[in-house]
Amino acid sequence: MINITIPAADVSIDKQINPELSNIYGFTDFHLISREKGGIFMFYNAKDELLFVGKARKLRPRIKKHFEDTVSPMKDHRNEVTKIDVCIVEDPVDREIYETYIINKLKAKYNIEKVLYK
Repeated sequence: MINITIPAADVSIDKQINPELSNIYGFTDFHLISREKGGIFMFYNAKDELLFVGKARKLRPRIKKHFEDTVSPMKDHRNEVTKIDVCIVEDPVDREIYETYIINKLKAKYNIEKVLYK
C-alpha cells in the first residue's frame, strides 16, 4: 500500500475585503507565489472547503490564468475563492500524483477531470 501525505502549503494568500492595492478578485499578494517554480495549488472558499486543485510548471502565471481566461473550470466560481494554498513540488510526476490524490481524497468541488469518486 502506498501512503501519501498531502504537503503543507509553502505559501497561503487570502482574499482581501475592499483592497486598496491593485487586485485580481480581491487577491493582492500574488507576488508571494513563485513565478519560476512548479507545484500544486488549491482554491478554498470561506467555509474552508476545497474548490479546485491544479498543478503547474510555473505557478504564478497558471494561478492567475484561472482568474482571467474563459475556459477555466473556475470561471463561474471565481468569487467563491477566499484562500489559495501553494505547495512547491518541482518533480512533474510528483505533481501529477499529488494533484490526483488531493482531488479524490478531499473531493475538490469543481475538478472535473481525474475524479475517481462519484
